Amino acid sequence: MKSSRTGRFAFGAAVVAVPLALALLGPLAAGEPGPRATSFTFGQGHWLGTDFVGRDAWQQVLHGGRPVVVTALAATALSYLVALPVGLVGALTHRRWLEELLMRPLDVLLAVPSLLLILLVASVWAPGPVGLALLVALVNVPDAARIVRATATEAAARPAVEALRMQGETWWRTAVGYVGRATLRTLATDAGTRLTGVLYLVATAAFLGVGVAPDAADWAVMVDRNRIGLFVQPWAVVVPALLIVALTTGTNLLFDAALDDGDGPVRVRGTRRRSAMTRTLRNRAGSDVRP
Repeated sequence: MKSSRTGRFAFGAAVVAVPLALALLGPLAAGEPGPRATSFTFGQGHWLGTDFVGRDAWQQVLHGGRPVVVTALAATALSYLVALPVGLVGALTHRRWLEELLMRPLDVLLAVPSLLLILLVASVWAPGPVGLALLVALVNVPDAARIVRATATEAAARPAVEALRMQGETWWRTAVGYVGRATLRTLATDAGTRLTGVLYLVATAAFLGVGVAPDAADWAVMVDRNRIGLFVQPWAVVVPALLIVALTTGTNLLFDAALDDGDGPVRVRGTRRRSAMTRTLRNRAGSDVRP
């Protein structure tokens, strides 16, 4: 079982390594752009051929991964930066009006399809790469916040949390020190899946021309702009498309293998301390019912 997990982890790492290395290190190895040639041709030093405006397709591949990866990582991090405090407060507050105030506006956003919302905003405001990251983060906040709230609500119902409250622990220590730690595994699983969805959303938005220039060095833009010459010079479309697929698939495989225990439930550190707090709570409850 453990060897199977190691094999899946190694396979996921191998799949994601190529597009990730090209995205992060490609611009350093790309060199200076050469003179433009005829569109959709091979030869003349262009071993992947040329793109729709005669640029070297391989150089565009080397430059085109970083915007996709950086935008996706930034959007995922920003979505959790908002979703974590909102979800934790919604799960731990005893004020119903505060929970409704936090969660109901997110339900409105959740009802609108993500790509449609991005296109609606882009129709009145032309976002750059930073704006695209903010938009993608915005559409991911409602779903992420509900997952945080649902996971934190289950952890907040444990006797240890009540014991922390009875001992006079601060809200910060209860929310972050115990409930937050108890939700890490679920949130890490969600982060792996969400990053895959964010990569897809960023690539789709770039494919539709949102957040990037029409001739930008971007894998999704390459797929869009070069597809008219797919049957003449396919590599300018096939290579960036395969890199996007490998990046999303490898990320999902990597997170899935990394979070698989393989040997059943994992023992959580701090069990002795939580057991002591549980005994304190039980003793306190027993003393309350004595005559």
